[in-house]
Amino acid sequence: MTTVQPGGGSMVRRILLGSQLRRLREGCAITREDAGYAIRASESKISRMELGRVSFKERDVADLLSLYGLSTGPDREALLALVREANKSGWWHSYNDVLPNWFQTYIGLEEAAALIRTYEVQFVPGLLQGEDYARAIFAQNRPALAEEEITRRVALRTRRQKLLTEGRGPKLWAVIDEAALRRPVGGPEVMRAQLEHLVELAQLPSVVLQVMPFRFGAHAGESGAFSVLRFPEQDLPDVVYVEQLTSALYLDKRDDVDEYLQVMERLCVDSLTPQQTLDLLQSILKGQ
Repeated sequence: MTTVQPGGGSMVRRILLGSQLRRLREGCAITREDAGYAIRASESKISRMELGRVSFKERDVADLLSLYGLSTGPDREALLALVREANKSGWWHSYNDVLPNWFQTYIGLEEAAALIRTYEVQFVPGLLQGEDYARAIFAQNRPALAEEEITRRVALRTRRQKLLTEGRGPKLWAVIDEAALRRPVGGPEVMRAQLEHLVELAQLPSVVLQVMPFRFGAHAGESGAFSVLRFPEQDLPDVVYVEQLTSALYLDKRDDVDEYLQVMERLCVDSLTPQQTLDLLQSILKGQ
């Protein structure tokens, strides 16, 4: 039976619970259609449950466990307890008014990750953005947003960043294209404050920062920005997150993840070292 590490989020608990249910079902050679029939649900709902994409009703899980031959015992009780933990709301649910459904999944995974590796081209990664820089991005990308909504979005982004400073979150290993450092988001003062913020964060034990310099030319990250999240639970595969304009991709198939990991490894090898990155940031600051 798999246990969840302290601090594991509800999203991870749902994924773990779903994977346990899938293993039990397959071990009994029961189809998703038959499992769905047992709980008055469709085959597609069973599929979504096993992927951790929906919330769980304790009654449904209890019925499925009985169907799979787990009618009593500590394993059954542990899984039912996991249902209750998985259905707890995360802190980010208080931001539902400004948080797209597809991004809620990412925040849940981010909260539970042990390591986040990210590559960004256009902007400084969200976990490393200062408040004024984040505000300038929201105002530029969505000019129709009311000031109150922009403030809420900035507050959400700032709240996420506590993962890096409170000592309980993941390690962040970020590779940023030099273009993101040269793009004058929000004007000279905002950009200067952002660069100083990066210098400060780059010295945290939880942050590794590298820059892909212009002078390197063409490089492995031609496909664009992406993140790879790794979790402390052995049963959880790495997840690749690729954000789009109105949705996002979550890839966990081994072949897909391996492709992105190879690109990330190349980027880290070819980019400036963390010390060289600090030197570049200081150089840009002096030149402003």
